[in-house]
Amino acid sequence: MLLDVFIICLGFVGLIWGADKFVFGASALARNLGISPLVIGLTIVAFGTSAPEIFSSAASALAGEPELAIGNAIGSNIFNLGIALGVAVIIKPITPPCSLSRKEMPALLLVSIVCGLLMANLYLGPIDGLILIGVVAYFIYHLFTRRASGLEEDDTELPEQTSTWRAVGFLSLGLFLLIIGAEALVKGAISIAGTLGVSSGIIGLTLVALGTSLPELAATVTCALRGHHELAIGNIIGSNILNILVVLPFPGLLAAGSFNSDLFYRDYTAMMVMTLLLAALCLFAIRRGKQIGRLSGVAFVLLYAGWFGIMYLQIN
Repeated sequence: MLLDVFIICLGFVGLIWGADKFVFGASALARNLGISPLVIGLTIVAFGTSAPEIFSSAASALAGEPELAIGNAIGSNIFNLGIALGVAVIIKPITPPCSLSRKEMPALLLVSIVCGLLMANLYLGPIDGLILIGVVAYFIYHLFTRRASGLEEDDTELPEQTSTWRAVGFLSLGLFLLIIGAEALVKGAISIAGTLGVSSGIIGLTLVALGTSLPELAATVTCALRGHHELAIGNIIGSNILNILVVLPFPGLLAAGSFNSDLFYRDYTAMMVMTLLLAALCLFAIRRGKQIGRLSGVAFVLLYAGWFGIMYLQIN
């Protein structure tokens, strides 16, 4: 058991550090090849923030553990809303940008509803995976066509000038660490699930989801403290959209099959309740010119605690 925990910790380190090196190398290489900072930010950097979830989900599906991958995606979204956003708002209230109610929030609601419709039959298959990939393609197209109209490019977040060989080295190192970290994380998680006698979905919802969501927690709290409200809440919304659209296709395409009903009736429902609460709070704050205050943060944390408590009681 202790060895499995140690392996999982190494997996987390590999995933998080690997994602950082992958983004640095890929961004530097793209810059050297003449790709614009805007395109780099919208693709490589955005991918990097969800790389831990993506690679661990792919490894879970390849290992024949679709519930671990599904639990990771749903659990990460619940953690992002209940803990990452909740703690950030408790530390410092957030003012949601006006554009949120017209663009990002409707996108999150649409993606969450599509996810629910696909999961309602308690089965994820190739068709479900292809539908999610189709939605990803639509959003990427829509994002690029919208961003291309009048936005100036900002390269403040790009790495300093780096040689092509050094960029390729960091890219290769990051990819290697992501693959090895995901493999270690999945093997350790499956072993712990067997030792504790619980489903791999439970481990995915808790241990794996918590570990792969730590970057979002750190980024959201940091943005809130620095007053970057749009980045703080945008990080959560963007991550949750990616978790559904990019992470969930793996179990559908690589390990199609039915899954435990609790993942839908208990866990998807909890995710949807928190998502609807966020949408309502953002709409109210934008219309009234107010902030999402500390009491709202407490509500998110309590919802997470309630969901976790129900899950704990059901497995004991």
